[in-house]
Amino acid sequence: MLCSAMDAIFPLLSTQDLMLAGLVGLFAGFVKGVVGFAMPLIFISGLTMFMSPELALAGLLLPTLAMNGIQALRQGLAAAWSSTRRFGVFLVCGGVMLVVAAQFVRVLPEQAMLLIIGIPVMFFALLMLSRYRFRLSGQNRVAEAAIGAFAGTLGGISGIWGPPTVAYLTALDTPKHDQMRVQGVIYGLGALALVGAHLGSGVLRAETWTFSAAMILPGALGMWVGSMVMDKIEQVAFRRATLFILLIAGANLVRRGIMG
Repeated sequence: MLCSAMDAIFPLLSTQDLMLAGLVGLFAGFVKGVVGFAMPLIFISGLTMFMSPELALAGLLLPTLAMNGIQALRQGLAAAWSSTRRFGVFLVCGGVMLVVAAQFVRVLPEQAMLLIIGIPVMFFALLMLSRYRFRLSGQNRVAEAAIGAFAGTLGGISGIWGPPTVAYLTALDTPKHDQMRVQGVIYGLGALALVGAHLGSGVLRAETWTFSAAMILPGALGMWVGSMVMDKIEQVAFRRATLFILLIAGANLVRRGIMG
């Protein structure tokens, strides 16, 4: 009876796959609670080990939307609105490209999709782990539009737009607490657009939305634990460890994209 009910609620997943997905969601939420990003990347890298990239993308949509909403509003609605206005060009350009790119998910070959995700993630992780640091003296609207468009394209295809966003905010020397809030606003609005785009693309549909909704709870639990850990450990050291995790995850995606 229980197995029949589970099959009816999650028609594309076995019970074992659902439990493994919950563990991935728990870890993804934990990392996001500590550093403010990487939740979609960990979801997509972990879930595609035992399910298709399209189903993995569907699974990360609702928990990503929920967790980014919490992160964006942690300092109140007024602060979130201020961040929205400040990075309006990034959000508009990213949103437009996100919706356009999302329509290609169901026609992209699986290996191409893995490479599109993995290569930028590896580049970002190596750049952030290196001694090289690029700086912007202020917000350059052309650079903001270009980076926003790139982040939106990557996000529409994979649900991952964190690496270029973090790189841009780091280049602006954004203060830690401001960066956490800005990331929440950018990712939250991006996640809202992504959910809408994939309702249109067919990725989020009757057979997949229950799986995505089920991932909210482990993601929230992991994020809660991660936020407590963030207050107790040295942030820079853990951030470097997280970048190593991103590097390994990106390299794994590239390996699978090349070797199949």
